[in-house]
Amino acid sequence: MDNRPYPLEGVTVIDLGQVYQGPYATFLMAKAGANVIKVEPVAGEPLRAREKVGGGAVLPMAMLNTNKRDITLNLKSERGKALLIELVKKGDVLLENYAPGVMEKLGVGADVLLAANPRLVYASGSGFGLSGPDRDSLAMDLTVQAVSGIMSVTGFPDGPPLKAGPAVADFLSGTHLYAAVMTALFERERTGKGRVVEVAMQETIYPTLASNLGMWHGSGGKLPPRTGNRHGGLAIAPYNVYPAKDGHIAVICVTEGHWQNLLSAMGREDLKGDERFESNAARVRNLDETDRIVSEWASALPKAEVFEITKKHRIPSAPVRDLLEVVNDPHMHERGMLQWLEHPDMGRIPVPTSPIRYHGSPQMKAEPHPNLGEHNVEVYGELLGLSESEVAALKDDGTI
Repeated sequence: MDNRPYPLEGVTVIDLGQVYQGPYATFLMAKAGANVIKVEPVAGEPLRAREKVGGGAVLPMAMLNTNKRDITLNLKSERGKALLIELVKKGDVLLENYAPGVMEKLGVGADVLLAANPRLVYASGSGFGLSGPDRDSLAMDLTVQAVSGIMSVTGFPDGPPLKAGPAVADFLSGTHLYAAVMTALFERERTGKGRVVEVAMQETIYPTLASNLGMWHGSGGKLPPRTGNRHGGLAIAPYNVYPAKDGHIAVICVTEGHWQNLLSAMGREDLKGDERFESNAARVRNLDETDRIVSEWASALPKAEVFEITKKHRIPSAPVRDLLEVVNDPHMHERGMLQWLEHPDMGRIPVPTSPIRYHGSPQMKAEPHPNLGEHNVEVYGELLGLSESEVAALKDDGTI
């Protein structure tokens, strides 16, 4: 029966996150039941400013800040710093993804905040970490993709390096930041003490290069070529995106059983026993011919038909879908991962929930993301006991 509380109910998060990395970590916390209080500068965080541009800049703010409350706070003012310390005394987690050193320069670094609340989990997300020679290098998803090696292995052999389309460094590091906070909260249950946890975007990327690094190591140190849609280590065949009559479809054969099933699906039983394709190693040696055979078959059929045939024969495959198809995916809507939200300003928009499921607790209904400072009176009153007139005075003097 769906009646258990959410796992993080009772946990208060002071969210200084901005743009994607930090806000995604706290989004996951909010969807786990935490009381997430988004603290923005009086003018709003950088992603808020993008809303004014309109068009494609609007949806990310709505996606990442549902189920949070929003207050404003000027951390450059002495009164603002004092208020943050008072909020921290009432909180369990403070998360920020400013450049390293910013919080210390403001006078509210980890040492100050942990002195005020020794049980605090202080979480820092950055591009390159809080130490090391690259600590102060400017980091955005694009630049981290470049320096981490992603771009060097993305693209086709005869083309330039490419960035991955989505903001993989931002969101992968945001996920790790969430994990770091959860691990520290688990420790605090046993010790009663908080600690600083940090995640560097660059460092979360390295493990994703496993196949490419394997190819580099196995070749005696030669830099591997970009492989397009083929396996990053050129160690599996078939493994590619193949043309269909009306689009493209991804097909991969991980096991010999998959290959035998694919031969049956394609009506190519004549190739069973052919030494060119008798094993994965043989197919890799004859990669172009392997891909030619699959392409020839798939290109004569609509991608939906190729998908149905391969699914029937238990072969890993999927049609290449555009974003319109993805946001209308019946499977993700059935599971509640995607929800249609009637937003007061944006109309009907698709918003995600957390990919993490808590069985026994109902899926949390998405609420529109808050306006800048929407909950000033509510939160400052609830956590710090300030009256409406006191909150109004703070607004008048530029503290909030």
